[in-house]
This record gives sequence, C-alpha cells and structure tokens, in this order.
Amino acid sequence: MAKERTFLDKFFLFLKGLSMGAANKVPGVSGGMVSFVLGFYEEMIYSFRKINIKAFKLLINGRYKSFYYYTNAPFLVLIFSGSIFSYFSVSLVLDYLIDTYELYVWSTFFGMIIGSIYYISKDFNNWTSKNVIAMVAGAIVGISISFMSPAKENDNLLFVFFCGIIGVSGMTLPGLSGSFILILMGNYVLLLVDSVAMLFKTLTEVFTGDFSFMDSEERINYLKIIGTFTLGSAFGLVTTSHILGWVLKRWHQIVTAVIIGFIAGSLGMVWPWKKEIYKIVDNKIMIDSKGDKIIQNFERYFPDFGTLETWIAILYVLVGIGLILALDKFGSERNVYTDE
Repeated sequence: MAKERTFLDKFFLFLKGLSMGAANKVPGVSGGMVSFVLGFYEEMIYSFRKINIKAFKLLINGRYKSFYYYTNAPFLVLIFSGSIFSYFSVSLVLDYLIDTYELYVWSTFFGMIIGSIYYISKDFNNWTSKNVIAMVAGAIVGISISFMSPAKENDNLLFVFFCGIIGVSGMTLPGLSGSFILILMGNYVLLLVDSVAMLFKTLTEVFTGDFSFMDSEERINYLKIIGTFTLGSAFGLVTTSHILGWVLKRWHQIVTAVIIGFIAGSLGMVWPWKKEIYKIVDNKIMIDSKGDKIIQNFERYFPDFGTLETWIAILYVLVGIGLILALDKFGSERNVYTDE
C-alpha cells in the first residue's frame, strides 16, 4: 500500500497532478506518460480500481472515513486538484506559449519524450523476445495513430459518451494522447474548447445570479454535451483502470515494453516541424468559439538545417531531454504501488 505522506510529499503530488493536467490538454502529449515518468502511474491505476462495489457499499452505509481511505482518496484528491487547477493556470500559459513559440514548445516536448523513453527503459533489463515483440507492436500502434485522418464533428450524445471513454485513455495509457484521439474522432473543439467555454460562461452567470441560460436551447445543448462527456470519461477511467490494473499484475514486463514502444511511436504526434491543415467548409476556414482556426490535421516536414530557427529548435530538444535526465538524477523514484 502507499506509505504515509508528509506535507512536502503532498505538495509535490499536487504539482505532479498539475503537470499531468497540462499534458492532457495538449494534442500529442500524454498525461499517462507524465504520470509514468513522475512515478505515480501504478498507484493511480490501482486507486481507480478501488472504485468498486465494496466502495459503494461503504458509501451507502455511511462509512465515509472507510470509503475515503479504501479508495486512496487522499492521493486521488491531490492528483485531480492539481489537474483541475492546471486547466485554469498552467494550461493557459501553455496555450499562450504554443501560440507564440510553437516550434520551440513542440521541440521541448519532443525532447522530453525522447528523455522519457530512456528514463523508463533504463531500468528495464528483461529484453526477451516476447517483450521486444510487445515493444515493436506498441510502437507500430503509436505511429499508426499519429498519421490517421480525423473524422467529422458529431454531437450525438451516445457518440459523445463514447468520446469520453476513449478520450480519457490519455490518463491511463502512457503515450496515447487523449486530446489527439479526440481530434481524430472530430470532437476536440466541440468537447474541450466550445463546451468547456460554455460551461465556464454558465457557471460565471450562475454565481452572479443570472439564470437566463436556461432559456437558450444552444446553451442547454452544450451543457448536455459536456455532462455526457464527463460521465463517459468517469466511466472510462474506472473501467480501463480495472482492466489495466489486472493486466499490470499479471504481465507487468510485457505491459511496460508496450508502453515504451507506444511512447516511442507517439514521437510522430509531437514532431516539431509540422504545419496545421485547417478545417474548411464552403471554402472558408472554420473557427471555434474563441475565434481560433480549427485544426483538422498536421502536415509534417523535415527541417531546414540552414536556418538559425532549426538549430534553436534542436537546442530546445536537448533542453527537453535534459529536463528528464535532471528528473532522473535529482528526482524521483518510481515506486511500485501494491494492491493489497
């Protein structure tokens, strides 16, 4: 089981949740990979597994303290507090940096993923033929996802619920970006931009005593969409965690090999040298509720080594690698959390 945490441990766990939340919002970057590298992935998976029938019985019977500790709620509260807070803080800064210094931000991410592959694989010494095949399979799937073409936007509530199940995979599967998957499913802007903006606007109005949104069919529809997406995400988070927890206990080495391959394959998603292909309808570039152009896909290209910009980007790749190596040197142990 998880050991008792000091105040400093709790503070750093909040910061780790902050990092995971910021990563989850960026297409191509996996929050699950962040949790894996920062050492709380397995505890997170096993904690979600505790949300089961026994937990609900404790809750129904009024045994709130037992429920709190049985589900490892102290850990989950810190992680999700950090993740939620990041959406209104670090994520906004990250959005600005991507808009202003796009190439350099993606270069840093690219370097961090390279460093993460080293960080995860350096202690993995069981390179049997099964594990090598598992790693290659993970890499092939990761690369294939990187080059898939996105679907059209779909606001059918059943499909939105399914998007929630699939989109939350970025938290539970290292190397798989939930945001990128939502782009492929055509609903990234609808679910993570427009609906969230409408929810924030509605909450602001409610706090000021303005309930006029209830007369707006469009607003109610967006609230239904974000509510359905949230339910799908919660359902997906619990169910996939149960599956992954079971798999990790039985095939830990193979799963780790798949994760290494998957993260390597995800390098295609964050390749720094790419340009956006925008969504066009009736010969017009579509924009979202914030006035931003809607990205439909990316066109990747090789850098021009004759420009200073390219070499600065390569420097940022090295900075990204260095950040992970620094984490390896000064930080953190990836403690294995046991489900007892």
